[in-house]
Amino acid sequence: MLLALCVMMELAGALAQASAEEALSVTHHTAEIAGQTLSYTATAGRLPVEVDGNKCDMFFTAYTLDGVEDLAERPVTFAFNGGPGSASLYVHLGMMGPRRVDVNDEGMPNALPTQLVDNPCSILDMTDLVFIDPVGTGYSRAAEGTDPSVFWNYDGDVASVSAFIRLYASRNGRWGSPKYVAGESYGTIRAVGVADYLAQNYTMPVNGVMLISSCNNAGIVPEKKSDAVELTYTLCLPTYAAIAWYHGLLDEKYQSMTLEDYLAEVREFAGGDYQAALFKGVRLTDAEKDDIAGRVAAYTGFGKEEVLRLNLRIFTDDFCTGLLSDRKLSVGRIDGRMTGPVTQGSIGDGDADPSMGIIDTAFGNTANSYLGGELDYHTDLIYDCSGEAPYRAWKYNVDNRTLDQKEIIYNLMSRNRFLKIWVLCGYYDLATPFFAAEWVYDHVFLNPESRENLRFTYYPSGHMLYMHHPSLEQFRKDAEEWYK
Repeated sequence: MLLALCVMMELAGALAQASAEEALSVTHHTAEIAGQTLSYTATAGRLPVEVDGNKCDMFFTAYTLDGVEDLAERPVTFAFNGGPGSASLYVHLGMMGPRRVDVNDEGMPNALPTQLVDNPCSILDMTDLVFIDPVGTGYSRAAEGTDPSVFWNYDGDVASVSAFIRLYASRNGRWGSPKYVAGESYGTIRAVGVADYLAQNYTMPVNGVMLISSCNNAGIVPEKKSDAVELTYTLCLPTYAAIAWYHGLLDEKYQSMTLEDYLAEVREFAGGDYQAALFKGVRLTDAEKDDIAGRVAAYTGFGKEEVLRLNLRIFTDDFCTGLLSDRKLSVGRIDGRMTGPVTQGSIGDGDADPSMGIIDTAFGNTANSYLGGELDYHTDLIYDCSGEAPYRAWKYNVDNRTLDQKEIIYNLMSRNRFLKIWVLCGYYDLATPFFAAEWVYDHVFLNPESRENLRFTYYPSGHMLYMHHPSLEQFRKDAEEWYK
């Protein structure tokens, strides 16, 4: 009787493993990318992952180019979004994948429900792609008996995503392939952490880290005004200036300048006289305060009296709701190009952000339609695009310190002379301002040889730079150079 029970249990375990393998859906496709027709295989499904006894099933969508004879010569890029609490569908179906949500040049849907079209700017011709949904997003879930919150912090998140990458590489023969990690927004924090974890725990160094809308210090540009530090206002000012320039609110002296030339002047002011004035605090004289207020007003499109009322410190919500208040419009925090009616809520948490509404409309039901249709993956689970539970529960602190990755980045690039980091910035992005990303890397004190492996590129778009089609096309050109 006992022997029979043991045999039955062993058989049940084997069947459970088999069912996990059978859950993967493998389909074959072609797409027009960079002027050529490519044949590729798509694999969608969940892999069982375990970290320190905590188990989860992580959903992924992988694209591998057909006809590759030697995988050691074929790069593979592991990509995800941020949030934290966001599934990977945005970089997947907006930026890198072979199929893309059909939006116009400015990121607006061409029809509802939104359709998918071939993505000529996909990077599948350069690298295989694996899009990962962290636990609590997409179809990824903690296993029964595991508290999902163990994954909703920096350490648990990095460990689980790294464990998935190790498992995927082992099962698909990719240990010998050049490996890249790409993240957007909070995903840039995850990407740096994953690159470090893979090297330290699995002896799996990566060749490159792509940081889209980079945020590698969680404390310098907070979402709440109560958490702002003096540096916050300095680092946001050039983005305010860019958005005001975009909406044509400046004097002709500045509107006639190219955006790049204009921002070079604003950067100099923000990091110089403006920062010095904020540092003085109450020691600033009335004459000095009046002078700085006038210059801030000239660069941002705000009235000088309003700048004085805000004590020279314009927070993100102040800017987004105040810039076009005479038209009863707010501008987007995620993308300052976009406008919408002023509504109740905070721009910082997305409730009142007009750019978030446009993006949600574009991507809303597309993932479900695509995964269940073209990719033939079926489940009764809800595909969670932006998981509220992970976002609300998330813990940013590490060892009771605000998450700041400058030391991790320094160690990564110093230990691995082949590692290249690429930082991509949108000029109209107030969620992760470009001047803040520059400040972080200006304070990673690399030697000259390592600093040559660091690259910045800039786009006239917002946080999700691919929502602006000319920026997506430029990304494609920049990616060709970077992967080579």
